[in-house]
Amino acid sequence: MRRLKVTSSGERGAIAVIVAFLMVVMLGFAALAIDVAKLYAERSQLQNGSDAAALMMAQKCAKNDTDTECSATSPLAADLVNKNAIDGLSNVKSIALDKTNRTVTVTAGAKEAGGAPNQVSLFFANVLGIPNAEVNASSSVRWGSPVEGTIVFPLAFSICQVSGMVDGAAQLLQNHSADANADCPLGPAGKTVPGGFGWTSQNTGQCGGLVNLAINQSGSATGNDGPSNCDGILNGWASEIAAGRPVIVLLPVYDDVTGTGSGASYHLNSFAAFSVKGWAFSGSDKLPLVYNNSSTASLKCQGNCRGIIGSFVKYVSLADGYKLGPVSPDGATVVELTS
Repeated sequence: MRRLKVTSSGERGAIAVIVAFLMVVMLGFAALAIDVAKLYAERSQLQNGSDAAALMMAQKCAKNDTDTECSATSPLAADLVNKNAIDGLSNVKSIALDKTNRTVTVTAGAKEAGGAPNQVSLFFANVLGIPNAEVNASSSVRWGSPVEGTIVFPLAFSICQVSGMVDGAAQLLQNHSADANADCPLGPAGKTVPGGFGWTSQNTGQCGGLVNLAINQSGSATGNDGPSNCDGILNGWASEIAAGRPVIVLLPVYDDVTGTGSGASYHLNSFAAFSVKGWAFSGSDKLPLVYNNSSTASLKCQGNCRGIIGSFVKYVSLADGYKLGPVSPDGATVVELTS
C-alpha cells in the first residue's frame, strides 16, 4: 500500500502564511492600542486645562463681572489650557459665558505642531486607513452667593458686624453678653437673642445645620459654651492654623431677631466668609473649646466672654453642596464645577 507523504517544505510554507497573517493582526491591535492610549492622554490633559480655565473664569466673574478675564475672549483661559498640555499646543475651542445665569463652559481642543486645530494624528491607525481623530474636553462651572446649604459651624453674626469689617481687619466677635461688640451697637441690625448666644440650630448628629435664606430664619440654640458635638471641627481648625494653613468658613448673617432663648429666630440675609484665627467658647483654657485666645491682648476673650477671633474677608470658595443665587455685595461667593 502506498503512503502519502507531506514534505516538510510544504508544512513550512503553510505555517509561514498563518504566522504572517497573525503578525499583521497582532501588530494592528498593538498599533491601535498605542493610538488609543495617546487619545486618552490627550483627553486627560484637555480636561485638566478646561477645568482650570473654567474655574478661573468663574472666580474672576464672581469677584467682578467686568474683569477682562470674565469674557469669552479671556487670554488667561487660553494660557491655562495650554499649560495643562504636555506639548503646550492645546487651544480653547469655545467659551460659552452667561453672566445673567452665572455660568461658564470652556471647551478645549487638542492641536499638534503643523496639524489642524483639535486634531490628533494617529500614525499607526493612519496606516490602516483610519483618519486622525478630533479630541475635545468641556468643563462647566457656576458661581453665585449661597442661599441654602449646611453650615459647618452653628454660629451666626449680625449684619453690622460684617458690614463694618469687610477690610479684613482682625477682631474679636463676642457672642455672649449684651452690647459686647463695641463696633456693633445693639439695635435692629445688631441685637443679641435674649437667652441666646449666637448659636443656631444644628442638624441631628452634626455640628452644623441647614440654612435656607429663602425662609429667612434659623432657630436659636441656647447654652453658654460651644456645642459639644463640634469638637472634631474645632480640633481640625486648630491643626490647620498650627500648620500655617488658612481656615475660612462660611457663616450665616442676620439682620434681625425675634423671640427669646430656644424659641428665637434669626432673620438671615446672607453668608459671610470668616478667616478664623482663634476662639473661646468656654471658660477653660484648652482645646477644643478654646484655642489661640491670648495671641493678641486686645483681642483676648476673658471672663464670661465667648467669641471667635479672626476677620471677615472677601472670598470666593470652591465649596460645593450649596444652592446658589445672585452675588451678594457683602457676602461670600461660591464657585462649583458642575460638569
